[in-house]
Amino acid sequence: MKIVMAGGGRSGLAVAIHLTQTGHEVTLVDSDSAVTRRASVQYGIVALTGDATVAALLEEADFAQSDMVVAMLRRDADNLAVALLARAAGVARVIVRMRDNAYRSVYTTAGIDRVLSETDLIIGSIATAIEHDAIRHAMLLGNGGSVAFEVTVPAASAAVGKSVGELASLPDFPASCVFAALYRSDGSVEAPRGSSTIHPGMIVLLVSRTDEVARSVELLMR
Repeated sequence: MKIVMAGGGRSGLAVAIHLTQTGHEVTLVDSDSAVTRRASVQYGIVALTGDATVAALLEEADFAQSDMVVAMLRRDADNLAVALLARAAGVARVIVRMRDNAYRSVYTTAGIDRVLSETDLIIGSIATAIEHDAIRHAMLLGNGGSVAFEVTVPAASAAVGKSVGELASLPDFPASCVFAALYRSDGSVEAPRGSSTIHPGMIVLLVSRTDEVARSVELLMR
């Protein structure tokens, strides 16, 4: 894909590097010359220095011909400006990083439905890990009412050797919890089926209602 990234500083650069390394054509626009210089010199990324809310600079980045525009500027007002310019130019896919949740309704009213909340990401990854030591990675979903999280099943767990169907049929299995993926020790990923078996050391990706995360974790760790 051809992607134009507006701002983001070091985190935006990290995303741009990852996208480039996975085969996408990225153009980075950032006001920090150190960021754009590093992107260009070290990673061969097309990078423009300047204010991404200026339409002329986005035009220089050829954003109207891009498959996606990602706005990761420091202020939501600026991200909104970039998103609206992209929409006006006919860009089909626009993603913004929202810093202030008060802007959620503003983005929605403007027709920007791909909004990644920085607050939700932090709460999902850090707060959930603090509350539940067994959780490796986590992300809040929707309006924060549910969580996607990974748990490594210990060898001594009673869940080892049982199938997904058997675990789901247990009386204390949370009603909202679903198995989303099973990661084997060799790195392969399995889409869970009722007959899929839990192995020791397996990483399990689950989705659960926020208030049932503890029960879901306990089920696999006990």
